[in-house]
Amino acid sequence: MTSENPLVALRNAAEAVRQQLQLNSYDETAVQRLDEFIETQRATIKEEDREGVIKALGCFLGQCLVDTYHGTWATGPDATTGVGINGNHFFNPFFRVSQHLALGQKESVAAFFASIPARLAAEPRRKTWI
Repeated sequence: MTSENPLVALRNAAEAVRQQLQLNSYDETAVQRLDEFIETQRATIKEEDREGVIKALGCFLGQCLVDTYHGTWATGPDATTGVGINGNHFFNPFFRVSQHLALGQKESVAAFFASIPARLAAEPRRKTWI
């Protein structure tokens, strides 16, 4: 028995959300629609469904990062799945969706997505505690 390639599973989950939201691409407009969807649905998501919602919507947000900012799905230093961009930046879309679901607009996925160009332009911070 072979298991599904994790990259294929991530993309399939993202595609399912894209179709559900009736979007044509994985771009800033799509993330804005995702933001609106999270805001309208967050109060109605049952606790037992929360993890699955985070996974599905996180895959979608991650694919938007991949397509818009030329990232790649990767494993982070803490073994989490996320998106690497330019070899210096790693973003966890599942965490971002979880935060938006829990805390609302102050952790907006659209605001996070819009902040990516500035984050990419900034010099990577060096760890000074080593």
